[in-house]
Amino acid sequence: MMSPPPPSKEKQGFEFWPLSPTSSSGKHKESWPLFREAPAFRNGNQCVSVHRRKSDHAEDVCDSSSVHIAMTLDVAYLRGSMAAVFSILKHTGCPENVIFHFLVSDRDAELSALIYSTFPFLRFKVYHFDEALVKSRISASVRLALEHPLNYVRSYLADILEPCVKRVIYLDSDLIVVDDIVKLWGRRLGSHAIGAPEYCHANLTKYFTASFWNNEGLAKIFDGKRPCYFNTGVMVMDLVKWREQNYRATIEEWMESQKETRIYELGSLPPFLLVFAGDVEPIEHRWNQHGLGGDNLEGRCRSLHPGPVSLLHWSGKGKPWIRLDARKPCPVDNLWAPYDLLLPAASSYSS
Repeated sequence: MMSPPPPSKEKQGFEFWPLSPTSSSGKHKESWPLFREAPAFRNGNQCVSVHRRKSDHAEDVCDSSSVHIAMTLDVAYLRGSMAAVFSILKHTGCPENVIFHFLVSDRDAELSALIYSTFPFLRFKVYHFDEALVKSRISASVRLALEHPLNYVRSYLADILEPCVKRVIYLDSDLIVVDDIVKLWGRRLGSHAIGAPEYCHANLTKYFTASFWNNEGLAKIFDGKRPCYFNTGVMVMDLVKWREQNYRATIEEWMESQKETRIYELGSLPPFLLVFAGDVEPIEHRWNQHGLGGDNLEGRCRSLHPGPVSLLHWSGKGKPWIRLDARKPCPVDNLWAPYDLLLPAASSYSS
């Protein structure tokens, strides 16, 4: 669906978007946190000019001269999403040349209005993701949050986004970008459908169960490859190749295999490893300093990896906004805090 028109003039620049107390199912719905309006980020003279449709705030998502970023929006991570968008706009030289594609599974119009009120000049479109597409295929994970259907959106981007969108950067909501996103966008993928930082020192065997490795028919998927771990929270994706090869169907097949025999424990990541490990265009590690949220069970503090940093990613259980609110932040959480758009009097959501 297209983004709805902007709120009427009397509501433009508002700090809070009131919501109905119940959903269509009759369940009580909490109100959103309160966010301050972000500054207006404008293009410099060196940027390619963009043509915006101002009448209804709908964007020309077929703009091939723009950077395309896909993210999910949900209540638990909304505060992180706002910080992520803010960080991207703040550090890019051509902020008006960035188009955001937001995937939501509930309260689409309300979330779109909230985005517009926080970023009045943002180029974006909201798409509805039908959780029924994936719900029956999701198996239990080591952490409940990893079972949310929106975690599987990245497998469906090529189907949901318009065919004219040929390339996209997928980003999780628990990260900030401290470099110009154009540098990541410009990475060539060669013959590969995705590009991501690889971590070849990681022990790939721990991402799959003994049932997987003891089954020769399954384990042979890695024969002839040099499979490396990569984090799916930061990926450059060639959607043309994705559609041609129908990778969505291949990932779904692995999820069906998981329902028959438990071959992995960790949510949406293992199917991506099964399909793409050993077939990824490597990108510098600076573009995913991941694991800052600790492990998936305890979420203990971790420090930055050695080397330069372009993107900080709080993958794992610990989220910076939760630890900051609890007054028990990890040192690295203070790097996230300047991008927090939550108004001081507002309460945050826990994941």
